[in-house]
Amino acid sequence: MITFILSIVLLVVGYFTYGKFVERVFVADRKRQTPAFSMRDDIDYVPMNTTRNSLIQLLNIAGVGPIFGPILGALYGPVAFVWIVIGCIFAGAVHDYLTGMISIRNHGAHLPQLAGKFLGKTMKHVVNGFAILLLLLVGTVFVTSPAALLANMTSLSLTLIILAIFAYYLIATLLPIDKVIGRIYPYFGALLLFSAAGIGIGLVVTGAPIPELSFQNMHPDNAPIFPLLFLTISCGALSGFHATQTPIISRTTENETSGRKIFYGMMIAEGVIAMIWAAAAMSLFQGEQSLSDVLAAGGPAAVVGEVSTTMLGAVGGTLAVLGVIVLPITSGDTAFRSARMIIADYLKVEQKPIVKRILIALPLFVASYALTHMDFTLLWRYFSWANQTTAVIALWTGTMYLVLSRKPYLITSIPAVFMTMATFTYLAYAPIGFNLPLQTSYIVAALGTLVCIALLMKRVRRLSRATFSVDEPVPGALDQDATLATSSR
Repeated sequence: MITFILSIVLLVVGYFTYGKFVERVFVADRKRQTPAFSMRDDIDYVPMNTTRNSLIQLLNIAGVGPIFGPILGALYGPVAFVWIVIGCIFAGAVHDYLTGMISIRNHGAHLPQLAGKFLGKTMKHVVNGFAILLLLLVGTVFVTSPAALLANMTSLSLTLIILAIFAYYLIATLLPIDKVIGRIYPYFGALLLFSAAGIGIGLVVTGAPIPELSFQNMHPDNAPIFPLLFLTISCGALSGFHATQTPIISRTTENETSGRKIFYGMMIAEGVIAMIWAAAAMSLFQGEQSLSDVLAAGGPAAVVGEVSTTMLGAVGGTLAVLGVIVLPITSGDTAFRSARMIIADYLKVEQKPIVKRILIALPLFVASYALTHMDFTLLWRYFSWANQTTAVIALWTGTMYLVLSRKPYLITSIPAVFMTMATFTYLAYAPIGFNLPLQTSYIVAALGTLVCIALLMKRVRRLSRATFSVDEPVPGALDQDATLATSSR
């Protein structure tokens, strides 16, 4: 219990200390006009206040990941707490803040445009592919997981629920952000907060037997902590999915100084959610009913249902499960919205006419529906790899920004190197990758990481000799959109 409470305290303290340091490194400018005003189109670029943006950002990024991931990561034991705290404060929140703020400085650009600007044109095309793949996987995972929970609670068929969620996603993807997402998220947020707070308070009040700090690997299959833990628990510690979501809010942020609360702060909030569910999973399934047995029988969804009803009773447990259902749905809708925006930017398709939005969105939903027939466990493995690879790209992009700005770049380069090593190791070791022996995978990953560092240094030297402004908006589609938005007003 002491480790659990201390971890929550450290996350909160991290926001007020390291979060403020990161903000000073970036130098947020209160007087600088944001894209919400300079590019307003009342579709994607719409000024919204800080509280509204913060709540939307939290619901965007806090999908099923900070619940299902920590539940699966709890199999490793209390070492999962360490990764959530350190990863969230020093990697995930920094990743989210810099991605959001650099996007604000570049007309609300998405990660592919930012990667193209700072890492080279080739990376723009690579990241476009990665981003669309990741968002399709996210959208699919965040359809199947809440649908399974709803099917368990009702007598409705799984197929019908999936189709209903897809129908909502289509509406939320196409309509202006303040018409659906901006209006219903406060109600969803209340369910989310009740769910997390109820479980967290229940753990403390009942004196749940949460294990104390230990670096022992408690995984029943003795799966290696490195790299598997760092890809199993992504949302709640560090998640590349967030790099696809923060530009949505960078297009609605009214003032740069709101960035620490919106981007850094909401990642800390997600870390608290992850900590609660990891602790609940570790404490409630001991003896005859082990965590691994429950996961084998019904997956993370079964753990959510059992934890919720055990801690809060039938009525409270039902509301808690509804709060968990809200999380993936409110990330799935913005996953498809983000995919639409990224494709539109890449193809230079203006998004004010709804017909053009439909033409881009429909193929995404068709592909995602086809993916719903895949095995969830396999789908999660691909999601984990694509997710953390995207995070690595975002961290290296942030590193380039700081290096070229002559600002302290260790805040991004250290987590970038660590996660590059982790993702390369996972790709080499995992069955979905090359299935190499673990020691060989470490060697391959180290070589891959060194190559990435060398390429980055080469890029730094090239841009240092050129006329290059880190805060000059990305040219191309975004400039075209700015002209269209201005003329439409």
